[in-house]
Amino acid sequence: MNPSAAEVLGPDGPLAHSLDNFKARTAQQRMAEAVERTLEASGRLVVEAGTGVGKTFGYLVPVLMDGRRVILSTGTRNLQDQLFHKDLPFVRDALVAAGLGRVPRVSLLKGRSNYLCLHRMALTRAEGRLDDRRQVDQLLRVERWSSRTMRGDISELPDIPEDSPLWPQVTSTTDNCLGQDCPEYDGCFVARARRDAQEADVVVINHHLLMADLSLKEEGFGEILPSADAFMLDEAHQLPDVASVFFGRTVGSRQLLDLARDAVAEQLREASDMAGLRDAADALARAVTRVRASLGTGIGRGPWGRWDGNAQVNEAMDELVTGMDTLVTWLDTAAERGKGLEQCARRANTLQERLAAFLAPEDETVRWYETYTRAFALHATPLNVAERFGERMGAYPSAWIFTSATLSVGGRFEHFTGRLGLEGADTLLLDSPFDYSRNARLYLPPNMPQPNAPNYTRAVVDAAVPVLEANPGGTFLLFTSHRALREAADLLADRIQRPLLVQGTAPRDELLARFRSAGDAVLLGAHSFWEGVDVRGRALSCVIIDKLPFAAPDDPLLEARLQAIREQGGNPFMDYQLPQAVLSLKQGVGRLIRDVTDRGVLMICDPRVRTKAYGRLFISSLPPVPRLDNLAEVAGFLMSDDEAFHEAAGH
Repeated sequence: MNPSAAEVLGPDGPLAHSLDNFKARTAQQRMAEAVERTLEASGRLVVEAGTGVGKTFGYLVPVLMDGRRVILSTGTRNLQDQLFHKDLPFVRDALVAAGLGRVPRVSLLKGRSNYLCLHRMALTRAEGRLDDRRQVDQLLRVERWSSRTMRGDISELPDIPEDSPLWPQVTSTTDNCLGQDCPEYDGCFVARARRDAQEADVVVINHHLLMADLSLKEEGFGEILPSADAFMLDEAHQLPDVASVFFGRTVGSRQLLDLARDAVAEQLREASDMAGLRDAADALARAVTRVRASLGTGIGRGPWGRWDGNAQVNEAMDELVTGMDTLVTWLDTAAERGKGLEQCARRANTLQERLAAFLAPEDETVRWYETYTRAFALHATPLNVAERFGERMGAYPSAWIFTSATLSVGGRFEHFTGRLGLEGADTLLLDSPFDYSRNARLYLPPNMPQPNAPNYTRAVVDAAVPVLEANPGGTFLLFTSHRALREAADLLADRIQRPLLVQGTAPRDELLARFRSAGDAVLLGAHSFWEGVDVRGRALSCVIIDKLPFAAPDDPLLEARLQAIREQGGNPFMDYQLPQAVLSLKQGVGRLIRDVTDRGVLMICDPRVRTKAYGRLFISSLPPVPRLDNLAEVAGFLMSDDEAFHEAAGH
């Protein structure tokens, strides 16, 4: 009789024999038991697994032992790669070596924009679309790589930045993919990845790809979902926001300009006598440019209602609608001339529908916009996705398991389950097994001004500097806004004598590598450093948080959600803003203690933790950490060797 998943994760299980320094963890075994039961019953389970539980092994062991077809969805492409290339092979090999099941077929599937498109690469080369010499050099590297890559995954070329303007030129989207009509279809990397996924027992995807399919955006693998026996969703705290995006409608200037450009290129190839088509495409491009100019300069976002009555914006939007309608008419007429024009016609009709949905939205939908330096996006986003997500989930009567280190607020799951329509799901709260009471301390600096004070960031820096100087290791300074981050970077530049690393000055992975290498650096980060970052040891022994991470009050989606809660008789602050901020704080705090041997100080500068009644909810949602009262105690803890701790850790 085969052992249970919990027994496999026990002190005498196959993982203990395969992994050096493996220690059985009761919380991990409890998670494995719960996942195992849920798989057998095709049920629904929500698990918060605190840092150190080992949630990845906690679900991989029962999933692989179960042996049925499963889809593993993670929060980001980086986590996908780690799961597929590291964690999953390790657990699979350990189980197979122990005679626990067959070798499952596994597959990694990303959205199509992550794969090289051979056809678009050839078009880019033939049409000379590149703007500068750097892009030409990058294209040469891509072409050389294209002849030797097996998967066509652009992450294999890390020396070309993710935000390079070249990538949209040599990858495809749902809009511009020619499908089976593509001359390069036989060698298509997207098609190959999908075929592999169709034949696999375990498919590793990310939430954006999952939601694209659940929301019927046809991004990836609709033919795979119905055959799945289980959906295992890691980093599930990200799902509600991802679902909101994919259940909504978006139309952006880049999509429109790409359409106009491609329409001209296809017209020259397939319908050179239709000069009016080229004129219509050029007119659409001019209308897009005019809309961007009408929305003002700079980067920002806001509710679309901000432009009600603005004549310049209204005239530009009218021109955009007219340009879109005219191009659709021309392309519908020209579609029979060739496959390229036929595809452009499909894209144009889709974008026309999205634009119409934005201008005449459904009920309980908020319209908002984003502007970039030279681009814009128009969004129509549903206020509540619980019903839609629940319906789509119900279409697949499989096991659904959601896990993350941050799903509960004050020990309760209602905020998360309510946002996704998961009422009635089983829940399990597993605290971190790390000894926070011994290895971590909380410091709330006294005499801090209110967060809305004009000198607040300067006060944060003043409070942080003596802590930075006392810390022999490295420090994260986490900010809730980029403006505060930039101000703090300027203030710190001449005040500390150690490496100062600032988000935005280099790619995130490069900053983290330099931070780990330095051992005593100070890294200033905003949102992207609050989660998904793992630095162990003395290289990160202090985390300083400037403010409680309440969402920006001028966020258009937040404004609309709060108003809807208000109209339904609820309390917007207690029902939404506060629990969201608690979950965000838990993510930031989770950066501090990543291993049993880690020690460190958490410093929260925001005085509201102490002065507001709701501050207790923030504290109660964190691991139990003793509090320090003054700088001398902070310095003493950071500098202490704590011999008993090191002896217990085996040093």
